[in-house]
Amino acid sequence: MAAPQDDSDDGMDEFMEKFKTTTYKNAFSKDNWEEEFDKIPMFMKKAPEEIDSQSYPELACLQAMIHDEDAPPEEQAANLKDEGNEFFKEKNYKKAILSYTAGLNKKCGDQNINTVLLTNRAAAHFHLGNMRSALNDAAAAKKIKPDHLKALIRGAQSCIELRSFAEGVQWCDEGLKVHPTDKKLQELRATADKHKRAAERDARKAKIREKKLHGEKEALLAAITDRGIKLFQTSKPRHRESDGEEESSSAALSQLSLDCLSSQEATGARVFLDEQHILHWPVLFLYPEHQQTDFISAFCENDCFINHLALMFGEELPPWDADRKYHPQNLQLYFEDEVKDTLYQVKPETLLLKVLQHKRFFVKAGSPSFIVVVKGSPFWEQFSTGKKIRGL
Repeated sequence: MAAPQDDSDDGMDEFMEKFKTTTYKNAFSKDNWEEEFDKIPMFMKKAPEEIDSQSYPELACLQAMIHDEDAPPEEQAANLKDEGNEFFKEKNYKKAILSYTAGLNKKCGDQNINTVLLTNRAAAHFHLGNMRSALNDAAAAKKIKPDHLKALIRGAQSCIELRSFAEGVQWCDEGLKVHPTDKKLQELRATADKHKRAAERDARKAKIREKKLHGEKEALLAAITDRGIKLFQTSKPRHRESDGEEESSSAALSQLSLDCLSSQEATGARVFLDEQHILHWPVLFLYPEHQQTDFISAFCENDCFINHLALMFGEELPPWDADRKYHPQNLQLYFEDEVKDTLYQVKPETLLLKVLQHKRFFVKAGSPSFIVVVKGSPFWEQFSTGKKIRGL
């Protein structure tokens, strides 16, 4: 009788002894094991941009299986969905969109797969900031499956990002009919409704503000026209005889807009009507001899010119007046009628309103302007040559 054997009959012990002393060929080394592991699809941290069959044989094989044109459309679409999901996990949303789109192009008959492809593509578009595309995909998915939760959520989110808050509320309400306890839909509805109410409130305020501004503009127009002040306009507004007074008022308002009653100065000052129904104008003084200007942002129509000249050329004369000639008593004021090539002299004691009411004075660009020169200066003699000079 043979003695019992302690070793296994399949020679495993012998194999193990040999294994301990034999070097395994093609094994990962301690220097390249991480790189080699990253080539195996199961352990890949990130898919390569280009799949080379020599560098990534396993991945190339899987790619070929996914894009196998001989496979049924449902299988191809499902494989492309999974591929897109992998790209999505890596936050490579552009490639995810390409995979989902390729899956949809297979036009498979499985509507569940098509719904998921659309919803997932909507999510990828959403993360890229393509809100309109995300909303379109969510709507397409909802059309296939009206109760699809992810499509309803994504559609509501896209509406909120697009600031279509009323539409967002509608998406949430449709979703809550079939998913009444879903917290995400409840939260989105509260957010959309809050923004919707705020937008409606802002719209009401803007309308009231617009109405008030229109009323102020009409009052300003009436004050200007009642005083007989003329605004220079580059083109004449067209009138329609059949429209009567309403059209005339509208044309006059249009004239104010065309004439740009806001001053072109950096301050942005413009004519305004105060509570006592008095006009205050932004007025420009021109000193052509020195190519200088002064700007008074609110010249009351009932003020005379000498008051402002005394302030501007009182104790301290401007630095550009090297000859110290610009004293109030030495100055002369004019406004120019460019059409008739005429200068009209304005006495410093004259009220601004009287000048503005002159038949040949036109307010340009919202700011009445006046020329200031020194009496009898050689520059003035040269400047006024060939021009007609008249008094008020």
